Amino acid sequence: MRKALLGMIGIGLLAAMAAAGAKPQSTLKFVVLKAHNGKPVRNASVVLHTVDKKGKQSKGGFQLKTDPEGKATFDGAPYGKLRVQVLTPGFQTFGEDFDIDQPELEIVIKLKKPQDQVTIYK
Repeated sequence: MRKALLGMIGIGLLAAMAAAGAKPQSTLKFVVLKAHNGKPVRNASVVLHTVDKKGKQSKGGFQLKTDPEGKATFDGAPYGKLRVQVLTPGFQTFGEDFDIDQPELEIVIKLKKPQDQVTIYK
């Protein structure tokens, strides 16, 4: 129930942002893969934030979860700059800004395993 409510709030926030700017909207398709073998990452958290012209992300945002094939879809993303972050246990956090400027866009994200920490105490 809580997740459904948060999802509806997120959709409302992005819809309001899109309506306020009266910008065209895009359908975003995400594919999250493991960089070392190309296999899909299920249940990865894909977090979306709009970004203003100064590079500052908006408050709120929206979170998606990938399916067993590592895919997630978001309809109604406003044109403009969008910050995409992908988080999942056992992998480095991915973050990048994308310019949304077409009606449909597929974004393939390859997650890397964490690097070993460097220490002088061995």
